[in-house]
Order: sequence, then C-alpha cells, then structure tokens
Amino acid sequence: GQYWDYSAGAPPFSHLTLTGGAIGIGPPLAVGAAVACPDRQVINFQADGSGMYTLQALWTQQREALNVITVVCANQKYQILKIELTKQKLPTVGGALSSLTDLSAPAIDWVHLAEGCGVKAARVKTVEEFQQHMQTALAAHGPYLIEAILM
Repeated sequence: GQYWDYSAGAPPFSHLTLTGGAIGIGPPLAVGAAVACPDRQVINFQADGSGMYTLQALWTQQREALNVITVVCANQKYQILKIELTKQKLPTVGGALSSLTDLSAPAIDWVHLAEGCGVKAARVKTVEEFQQHMQTALAAHGPYLIEAILM
C-alpha cells in the first residue's frame, strides 16, 4: 500500500526490493548497490530473521568500506515464515512451528554480530534514538548498522 506509493517517485534504480522467493536478499543487494554507485548512500531496511540468511554481507561492507546503513527491524520472529505457513493454511502457533519461527531464545544480538564484522552498530528502542543514530550513520563513512527493537 503506502510504502509503494511513497517510493513511486524515486529515481530509476534507487529503490531495489525483493521480487519474490529470496529470503535475506537485502544485505547482499545493498553490497551490490554500494559497489555500483559508490557516490550514493545505500540504506537497507532488513528484517532480523531473513537477515540471518546473509549475515556475511556485513563483513563485505566493512572490508570494502561501503557506505551502507543497515536498519534491522528486530521483532525476534521469522515473520515471513509465519506468513507462508498461513498461506498454506498451517498453524503458526503451538509446538514445533512456534519454536521454528521464534528468534527470542536465544535472542539475536545484531549489535555484537555487526561489531564482530567490524561494522559500527547501535541498538535503538525509541524514535528519538533512531533519529540520533541515523544522523550519526549518515555522517559516517563506511557501513553502520542500527538494530531497531520493534517490541
């Protein structure tokens, strides 16, 4: 709905998105965009569950000093898998299915994962914190990760 409406006026090749079937495409897609257009800032909005599929892209971003800001939307769920289960008319709660889509035990610590790849990172819980760290990230050179807690 509204997301696509807001991005409709973006210049060509400025809004890159999943075309279907590729969970975790955000981090490597951001690498490609930053390599292709090193003079432009790349911002990757990434879900926490799907981001785990391609975590190594953070290391590449640091190694190549790419200007990528990754915003991890951390709800501690594989939400896309829950959506797919619903499409198949399977239960999304109870038993093994609940545990397979839950990322809270243990919780994924995106700040430490990013720092382990050499990427500067921060965790935010409020809009004000997000704004502060986004400004810091925009002013910095190289990759930066913001883990936005959505619970």
